[in-house]
Amino acid sequence: MDCCGHALTRRNWMWGTILTSVGAMLGGGVASRGSTAAAQTASTAVAALDVLRKSISVDVHTHGGTTGITSKAPASDDLANGMRAGSLAVACLADVPDGPILGRNTAGVLTALRTPEPGQLYKYHLERLAWVDEMVTNHGLRRALTAADLEAAHAAGQPAIVVDIEGLDFLEMKLERLEEAHQRGVRHAQLVHYTPNDIGDFQTGAVTHNGLTPFGAEAIRACHRLGLVCDVAHATEDTVKQATKVATKPLLLSHTALFESRAMGPTPLKGRQISQDHARAIAETGGSIGIWHFFPSLDKYVEGLKEMVDVVGVDHVSIGTDQQVVPGSLQGCNYMRIFHAAVS
Repeated sequence: MDCCGHALTRRNWMWGTILTSVGAMLGGGVASRGSTAAAQTASTAVAALDVLRKSISVDVHTHGGTTGITSKAPASDDLANGMRAGSLAVACLADVPDGPILGRNTAGVLTALRTPEPGQLYKYHLERLAWVDEMVTNHGLRRALTAADLEAAHAAGQPAIVVDIEGLDFLEMKLERLEEAHQRGVRHAQLVHYTPNDIGDFQTGAVTHNGLTPFGAEAIRACHRLGLVCDVAHATEDTVKQATKVATKPLLLSHTALFESRAMGPTPLKGRQISQDHARAIAETGGSIGIWHFFPSLDKYVEGLKEMVDVVGVDHVSIGTDQQVVPGSLQGCNYMRIFHAAVS
């Protein structure tokens, strides 16, 4: 299902108008009503909304904010309401199977603090899928299983989700669990996260496999066979480059930024940024790279998008905010307004 990144493969981006629209998008900091500047930003906002209404906008990686899938909150209308407010058509909503064992180490780095008990991450993953079922049944969201589902939801003006799994640690060498996930409505699978697994090395962990494992290659082939978007976010550059040799369909790297991004500035997340060669490897599969939300401002976020576009071209860059429950630079439902700026 080639859905993610759809809205941003548009060659008619007008970067000059993006930054002038920022004030209107955030709802403040613009000139007084009636001024030329205010009229220009209002006009840009209207134009952006028109594009969004006509296009299927996609956040290729989100946890749904403070009441989302990684929170302790019960299922609610918050995500659907936020998507409508921001004119976001599709959210790739990411379950995090290794969530129960993650925490900060003494250096403040997010990591797996302990080895999971057998079946622990699988059980948690199933609980999160049940939470998604409740969201779809009672809280205003459509579950998209095909590209046609995305088009139908957009035509009906109803927010849609693509169910995403961030890290296949729950497989425990059992590929049948991936097939089960597909049957439960998952259409997007990320190979690695913060927990060592049998698939490959991840950016912030010790190198133990020297890249992709044979089981990891099997997992990629299974994703292709089942119709899952295969996401290589968090994977080391060696893992990604080896994955590109196995992949027969476009790969997604859903949330990152360019290494030493000037727009992002100094950051403790440097280990999760990617080199130009890393980015080009994804683009060469026909895939897309999502830019996350860890920037000082919306202006800087848009600059971060431009940095990646300059490396791989606009057809290979998407928005993958990584919105979650911990504080972030563009936290909350207002992050949806990134789309207003990006498609202006």
